[in-house]
Amino acid sequence: MSSTTISMPSTRPVVAVVRGDSAAGVSQARQAARAFTDRLTPASRPDMADALVLVVSELVTNALRHGGGSFSVRLTAHPDAVEVAVDDVSPRMPRLRAPDLTDDGGGFGWPMINRLARTTAITRRRAGGKTVTAFLPRSQHRS
Repeated sequence: MSSTTISMPSTRPVVAVVRGDSAAGVSQARQAARAFTDRLTPASRPDMADALVLVVSELVTNALRHGGGSFSVRLTAHPDAVEVAVDDVSPRMPRLRAPDLTDDGGGFGWPMINRLARTTAITRRRAGGKTVTAFLPRSQHRS
């Protein structure tokens, strides 16, 4: 069984919420991230929108692959940043590891997320699991 729910309240700040438990949910999360950037005022730069979609896709994929098979994503617009928060049910923290070029892949996402984001944080949730949060800058391109 797979399910995905998307809601985008019209109140400020701009917020989007996506919940899912399947690979189809990753696609829905990417679509919601793109729609989220389209609603930002002032409009987001194309590179920020692309980075946001990439970070959302990676965090949601990791939640499905390593975090217990379900996720909840919250996107929140702040004056100088966009916040991506992904909840999953696993207590395991993301970790840096050497990229695997020969077997099942992996090891590329967490360094990429940390490169694209201004800052990241991992918070244990009282109900179990964790929230992985990334803040992406709205106005300055990171080189």
